[in-house]
Amino acid sequence: MDRVHRKDGVDLLTRTVAPGVALGGVIIGIGLALKGPLDGISHAEEAVNRDLAGDRTGTWNTITAVWSQIGNTAGVIAVCIVVSSLLLWRSRDLHLALVAPVAIAMQGLIFLISAKVVDRDRPQVERLDPSPPTASYPSGHVGASTGLYFAFALLALGIERPWLRWTTVVLCLAMPLLVAFSRLYRGMHHVTDVGAGALNGAICALLAYGWYRTCTSRR
Repeated sequence: MDRVHRKDGVDLLTRTVAPGVALGGVIIGIGLALKGPLDGISHAEEAVNRDLAGDRTGTWNTITAVWSQIGNTAGVIAVCIVVSSLLLWRSRDLHLALVAPVAIAMQGLIFLISAKVVDRDRPQVERLDPSPPTASYPSGHVGASTGLYFAFALLALGIERPWLRWTTVVLCLAMPLLVAFSRLYRGMHHVTDVGAGALNGAICALLAYGWYRTCTSRR
């Protein structure tokens, strides 16, 4: 049993953490390019933010404020703890319960390092939320919500009842899309910030799920 646990730990490092390091390098590289040779894209993106800011209404301000909270760090962590605890209680499978925590922990670390290195300014429009101390690129809200809910969507593929399986998958995939739109609408991020956040969260979820599948195949 100890040998199996050691193998699981080695696989976590080689199949999840190591590719995560490479992913972080790619995301940082894209961010630095947006501040350098691809600076023209950054200027073009401002038009999207200006258009969204110009079409704001009180109703959509309220709706997007709620959607934005889906990706809030505290909310993501709380949902992760509750759902992962329920999965562990029902399945008695620690690997299964660790998929979402591993995904959001990895994306969170990549986000923090990337934001510090790239240090991109936020869009030049009125922002509807207080600006967190981290920079604009990549979107932490989108990365966290994508990592969490995409991981849940992957796990939901194991649900036996088709209607429940696909309803759960669709709902989970919709969550980060709502967060992404809200962060653009509220002037907190550029389009590429949101795209990089989604890439970060999605790949981290896939890596964590792949590790779980590898561990399961050895049983």
